[in-house]
Amino acid sequence: MWEQIFGAANLLAMLAWAVLILAPRREIVMRALFFGPVLILALGYATGLTLVLTGAVPTGGGADFSTIEGVRSIFASDPGVTIGWVHYLTFDLFVGLWIARNTDAHGLDGLKGRLIQAPILFFTFAAGPFGLALYLGLRGFFLRGRSDHLIPA
Repeated sequence: MWEQIFGAANLLAMLAWAVLILAPRREIVMRALFFGPVLILALGYATGLTLVLTGAVPTGGGADFSTIEGVRSIFASDPGVTIGWVHYLTFDLFVGLWIARNTDAHGLDGLKGRLIQAPILFFTFAAGPFGLALYLGLRGFFLRGRSDHLIPA
């Protein structure tokens, strides 16, 4: 069962990333991604986490987030790995949506903006915080001299 949940979450996230990177950046598309895949993944995560924390789904150890050994024991089980992975998928996709919207809002849209955004979004998909750091660094470069870029919109 956990293998199927893991696979379904991966597929949903990959399809959402493909749409985010390749599809026209229309408001309806962005809303559909936010209220579709992001919400579905978030609800799946919340459900799985609740099941683990209440003991309804055992992970082989206690749900201890205060020590490295406790976290290791959570991730040593299929439920723990799946729930943890869905956590990453959810937040990386959310951050990717924010980057895309923020970049467009700051005038880096159109073909030039999409070419700049594509590698940033890819790195956000592949390694979330790295992609975010890349975006924040490049945003300062592309928008230098504009004070409105300093605070995320």
